[in-house]
Amino acid sequence: MTTQPIVAGIDSSLEQLRQRGDNQQFLTFTLGEESYAVDILRVQEIKGWSPVTHIPNTPDYLRGVLNLRGTIVPIIDLRMRFQLQRVEYTPVTVVIVLSVASGEKPRTLGIVVDGVSDVLTVATDDIKPTPDFGGPISTEYIHGLVSINEQMIMLLDIDLLLSIAELRAIDNIKS
Repeated sequence: MTTQPIVAGIDSSLEQLRQRGDNQQFLTFTLGEESYAVDILRVQEIKGWSPVTHIPNTPDYLRGVLNLRGTIVPIIDLRMRFQLQRVEYTPVTVVIVLSVASGEKPRTLGIVVDGVSDVLTVATDDIKPTPDFGGPISTEYIHGLVSINEQMIMLLDIDLLLSIAELRAIDNIKS
């Protein structure tokens, strides 16, 4: 198995970020002690955690679906997707509803995170490429890294968060 196309894709997405302008805005959130961020233009809504309808025979990270004003939205637990330790949801646990552009059509999905932190404006030149960890460590969904006040923040490419096969499986669940 080669990682060449994945690395090329990461370089390409970082280059796309740089071409969009001098500054980018990101919504930051936490999972445990780590900070992550997503492009603010992809955020549709932030809502507190509420129980979802569980769908049988789905991956553990797919918590279920939520009816959001008539739209069925799959809810992904980002801790479980990233294989982090599972924790109980608290009053600060939130769902970030995002617009995802991967696959054949645009989709809406929600990610469960420990808490939302802030909106950051980042100079595009301050975004550093994701290091190549080699081996089986998957980083294709990380656009890049930025250091703010000595804290490292991982910029996520939400379009690469789920594979095409996973998105199709979610579409089948919704239909």
